[in-house]
Amino acid sequence: MDVGSCNLGGNADAVEFCPHRPFRHILAAATYTLQEQAGEEQQQQDRAGTVSLFSVDAGAEDEPRRLRLLHTVETAGVFDMKWSPTAPLLAQADAHGRLVLRRLEHEDGSDEGVVLTDVVAGNISSSMCLYVDWNQNADSLAVALSDGSLSVVPMREDRLEVSEQWTAHQYEVWTCYFDRARPHLLYSGSDDCSFGCWDLRESLSNAVFRNKKTHTMGVCCIAQNPLEGNMLLTGSYDEFLRVWDMRSMMKPVNEKSLNLGGGVWRLKYHPNIADVVLAACMHNGFAIVKAGAGDATIMETYCKHESLAYGADWQTSEAAEHNTNSSVIATCSFYDRLLRVWQPENLVNHPTSKA
Repeated sequence: MDVGSCNLGGNADAVEFCPHRPFRHILAAATYTLQEQAGEEQQQQDRAGTVSLFSVDAGAEDEPRRLRLLHTVETAGVFDMKWSPTAPLLAQADAHGRLVLRRLEHEDGSDEGVVLTDVVAGNISSSMCLYVDWNQNADSLAVALSDGSLSVVPMREDRLEVSEQWTAHQYEVWTCYFDRARPHLLYSGSDDCSFGCWDLRESLSNAVFRNKKTHTMGVCCIAQNPLEGNMLLTGSYDEFLRVWDMRSMMKPVNEKSLNLGGGVWRLKYHPNIADVVLAACMHNGFAIVKAGAGDATIMETYCKHESLAYGADWQTSEAAEHNTNSSVIATCSFYDRLLRVWQPENLVNHPTSKA
């Protein structure tokens, strides 16, 4: 069921619901627009973006109140953003090579007073920041860079400085992901078709593992099963979602591969159902996948976007914790600049499996 839609005014590439009370109804949506300019302007000036905050109320009887724009920040082109796992703090990875942190606040206690306030920004690289991830303690962030490097940045509200930076891949690093149970492990995926892991306690000149053979195109995203830490998913431009058994960390096993019909750009686990995943499939819309040990099947597809499917996220809500039919999804697509909020049809009576 469609809840609402909005043209974001720029090429839409990321959506993130705030997971923290009292802001769980707040959705951040980001854009990245390459602006053609006459003359010899510097390249970074051509990449502009926005981060917009919306209020989402799927149950509102008044349709305009289901999706309401509250606040917009003009910024550099945004490639990725993530909420801190411990506080309403939004990290932004942008085209100017910067990491920016903003805090979500109520100025007057109402939705109309919801704003993002700048906390701190740091220059990470002369290359573009393509992806950002927090560790589970929210005391460190990892940033993936367009020159093949990875950066680790300790979380401080007075300044952001790189503590570790190394050449991890041959080409663009599209994704990085802290192991949720073992925060010293950082996974990465790159346009060089490799999927790797790094132990932040050891020398970063050597990977824990590097798989170069399984993916036939660039590795775009990584996600870890929230209940089974030895299960990882990867998504690739080669259109496959892959299920990995990580029990042998030196040599993970690809247990299952599922073709989703388009490059798998984003994977997001359902906040309450441990084996249900939302996938952004670029040229083939969005898919909801049941991904268990050794198996993966498509439950539902959503094809109402008319351009590259990039951003995707689930809303964390009390209603969905008790009734999976109340699940709410936000998705966005690039060239048509479209944000859509909708509810899946095929999660009825699917048992919730985590709080």
